Amino acid sequence: MTTPPFVVLKDVAKRWNGQLGVEGITLDIPEGSFTALLGPSGCGKSTTLRLLAGLELPDEGQILIDGKDVTTSAASDRNLSMVFQSYALFPHLSVAENVVFGLKVRRVPKAERQQKLHRALEITGLLGYEDRKPGELSGGQRQRVALARAIVAGQRLCLMDEPLSNLDAKLRNSVRKDIKKLQRDLGITVVYVTHDQTEAMSMADTVVLMKDGHIQQIGAPEDLYNKPNNTFVAEFVGAPPMALIGSAALDGFGADQTIGIRAENIQIVPKGEGRLRCIVTESEFLGSETLIGLDHAHTEGLCVLRSGLSLMAEGEEIDITFQDDNLHVFDGSGQRMAAR
Repeated sequence: MTTPPFVVLKDVAKRWNGQLGVEGITLDIPEGSFTALLGPSGCGKSTTLRLLAGLELPDEGQILIDGKDVTTSAASDRNLSMVFQSYALFPHLSVAENVVFGLKVRRVPKAERQQKLHRALEITGLLGYEDRKPGELSGGQRQRVALARAIVAGQRLCLMDEPLSNLDAKLRNSVRKDIKKLQRDLGITVVYVTHDQTEAMSMADTVVLMKDGHIQQIGAPEDLYNKPNNTFVAEFVGAPPMALIGSAALDGFGADQTIGIRAENIQIVPKGEGRLRCIVTESEFLGSETLIGLDHAHTEGLCVLRSGLSLMAEGEEIDITFQDDNLHVFDGSGQRMAAR
C-alpha cells in the first residue's frame, strides 16, 4: 500500500492586486524528505513557503499537512517550525532562553524544557554557550541557535527560508552539512527555500525549480542536471551551466531546435578534427581543473573543463568536439525533445 504524501499542495495560486505571485503549484512531499524550492529572485519560492506556513492564504487551491486540510488554518495551527534568513533571536535573551522561548510560552514543564534544551544544544554543538547573548556569537553560531529552537519545537515539518544567505562561504558549507545531518538524524520533513543551486543540489532529495511563479521541473538533483525539462532548467542547474548551441551551427538538426551540451562532455581536438571552431575568451583556474570560456556565433555559455592547470591564451582559435549521446535537444519553445 502506497503511503500518502505528508505535505500536499494542489493547484495553489496567490496573486496581489491581480499580479501573479504563484500559479498552479502542485506538489507532493513525502514524510522524512528534504525538498528544496529553488529559483531566481521573484520566482515565487518564498511565497510558496509562506503559503505552506500559513503566513499567507491562497486565492485558489488546497494545502494539506499530514492528511489535514490547513488551507485556511492559522500558522499556529499547522504544527510546523520555521528557520528564517534573519536568525530572529531576541538580543536581550541568552542562547538557552532563546531556544526554549516557544516552550515557555506553551507552558511546557521546566524539567521537560531543560531536557529538550540539552538535547538540542548537544545536537547543534552549542553546549557551553547557554548563557551567551546573540551579540556574543558568530553568524554560524546564531544560525545554530535558530536550528536548536526548531529542534526543541519537536515538529515533524520544518520550513527554512534561505537560512544560510547571511553566512560567508566557508560557514555556509559547514552549516549546510549540519542541517542535512540534523534532518536525517531527527527524521523530520524539511522544505528549504534557496536561490543557490549548490545548496539545493547537495542537500535535497527533491528539487523544485521555479520561474515566474510556475514550477519548471520537480525531481532528484541528478534528474534536473542530466534531463532538464527546458532550456531554463538547463541553464540554471549546473556550474558551469549547460551551453546552448543554435541548430545553424550543427548539421542534422531542425531549424528551430536548440542543442545543449555540458562542459565536461566537450573535448578540445586538433584543428580540422572538431565539430565547432571557437575562440578562447577566458581561462579560469579552479584548482583541480581549468574552465575555458569559448565564443562561437551561434552559442551561449560555451565552455570546456580541462583537468589541472591548463590555461589558454585569450583570442586563440581551437576546435572542439562532442558525442551525440551527450547532446540535449530542445524545440522552438525551449522544451526538451525525446532522445534522437
